[in-house]
Amino acid sequence: MIIQLLLSLVCAVSGYFILSVYVEPPFSWILGPVIGIALAVFVIALEESIRRSSLRTIIGGVIGLIIGLIIALSLAYGLRFVSDIMEKQQVVPWIYFSLSTIMAYLGLVIGSKKIEESSFFGFLSASGSEDKKLLDTSVIIDGRIVDICKTGFLEGKLLLPKFVIDELQHIADSSDSLRRSRGRRGLDMLNQMKREAMISLEVIDQDVPKIKSVDGKLVALAKEIGAKIITNDFNLNKVAELQGVKALNLNELAGALKPVVLPGEALRVQVIKEGKETGQGVGYLDDGTMVVVDGGYRLIGSTTIATVTSIIQTAAGRMIFAEAIENHHT
Repeated sequence: MIIQLLLSLVCAVSGYFILSVYVEPPFSWILGPVIGIALAVFVIALEESIRRSSLRTIIGGVIGLIIGLIIALSLAYGLRFVSDIMEKQQVVPWIYFSLSTIMAYLGLVIGSKKIEESSFFGFLSASGSEDKKLLDTSVIIDGRIVDICKTGFLEGKLLLPKFVIDELQHIADSSDSLRRSRGRRGLDMLNQMKREAMISLEVIDQDVPKIKSVDGKLVALAKEIGAKIITNDFNLNKVAELQGVKALNLNELAGALKPVVLPGEALRVQVIKEGKETGQGVGYLDDGTMVVVDGGYRLIGSTTIATVTSIIQTAAGRMIFAEAIENHHT
């Protein structure tokens, strides 16, 4: 902020001295600072835009700008002979200026847009947006992200926005004991991730002040910097997909890693409670999958071998129906 204020002051003073050469007071006292401040605002806005753009986009824009200026120079060289014939020398500088401005602008815009469709600079994506992943509050509190990172399956840089840390701090300071424990667990997970050498975690200060909700900020920020979002929140996952942002849901990953069970296969399951229907018992596999055992009511509190009869996929997860095998329980 201080640097931007100094830039505005320098531009205002410079604008006054430069304009005073061509314009008499008192107009130079007003127009000079105004033009200088306008230039400073333009430079600051350009710097903010460049900061939010990926390296791939910046290189594409620079290449397009250079090509545009080369084309403008070639056209201007040809127009020089036309101006000699027409004897309109006073028009030539303005034509040169217009050509350079138009071609430079077109080259900058087209280059920055079309570079994303080109695979020539594919090496930039290795350190670019495709490897950047934003962490959601829910996935930090969950804690499984730490173990996944340790396995090496999750590559790239993990980005932690400061507003996510602020939300965790707010949860940890809650008067509700459950929320308070969740927030403290999230902060403990962050400290553990910072200590792990295998995890590349970076705290970023970028924010989206126009948006109030943390989920909205995450989606907007991911869209700006071209990152993915790692979350456990089903609603955030859907909102991100609607806005064209890739979301990695750890719950979906856990569901995909559950072992495949086929009808007719025998399972070893401990029956722990009564089912909804008469004679049914309910148990769980090691991964948390519910198993409804027909005839398992009398086996509550014991471990039995049951044969899978059917499998149902529900919104809450997978449910297995099985039939207890006689004389196979402990």
